[in-house]
Amino acid sequence: MAPLPAVEPAAAVAALVPTWYRVSGKQRETHDTWTLSLEPAAHGLDTFAPGQFAMLYAFGVGEVPISVSGDLTRPGPLVHTVRAVGAATRAVCALEPGAWLGARGPFGSHWPIERAEGRDVVVVAGGIGLAPLRPVIYHVLANRERYGRLVVAYGGRSPAELLYVEELESWRGRFDVELDVTVDAAGSGWHGRVGVVTTLIPRAQLDPGRSTAFLCGPEVMMRFTAAALRDAGLADETIHTSLERSMKCAVGHCGHCQLRELFICKDGPVFSNDRVAPLMRVRSL
Repeated sequence: MAPLPAVEPAAAVAALVPTWYRVSGKQRETHDTWTLSLEPAAHGLDTFAPGQFAMLYAFGVGEVPISVSGDLTRPGPLVHTVRAVGAATRAVCALEPGAWLGARGPFGSHWPIERAEGRDVVVVAGGIGLAPLRPVIYHVLANRERYGRLVVAYGGRSPAELLYVEELESWRGRFDVELDVTVDAAGSGWHGRVGVVTTLIPRAQLDPGRSTAFLCGPEVMMRFTAAALRDAGLADETIHTSLERSMKCAVGHCGHCQLRELFICKDGPVFSNDRVAPLMRVRSL
């Protein structure tokens, strides 16, 4: 392998210039999804907050925005869970330990976990939407005395599409986590719940006056989940969603992710529901 060029400190690198990262670990989650652990060649990027994203650059192919999905409460590699759905994500997922890629970031807004202190935390995820929410779960578990109930509702298309299966079992075995998992469809080998994730909301018996909810998944899932949470009594300003539609440049220049007056990459991706719910109901946007 040819030697790497000199690497400048991240603080001196412009927002549009990737920093070198090496793949230090790789875990297959589903048939098309992998979790990569990344170590910087020298000085890494600034510290990420849960909900923020990096632009991962596969050399010669392109780059893609991916939220952080690791444990940000302690030092360690930069962790991203990536689904292979396009040229850039397929190239990133094809990387093996020892390979190099570029990373820019951190970008975007983050989950308001500090404002949720003293309250119950409700995490609702659909499919790969659990990846951007996993740092929230890690944060609450690392600071358990600062929060009330931790309710995790997770839905997938099928059992084979669920992420972090071993970790889900670990959380299920804890007395301080209320985990409920459902799938849209399953065969005879599945002994869990079948149905959309919104069916888990009434089961949680939430206290709307002390609950803060974090949602991530397909937009249609988030729209109906937010409605179910409102039906349960939660106010829109206590419901937070992560929108990641069409992000391209990460700095609001290209306009690909514009949602009326908002740029998802710069103003989001995390928004309170009172800010984006009216926009998400407009099909043409």
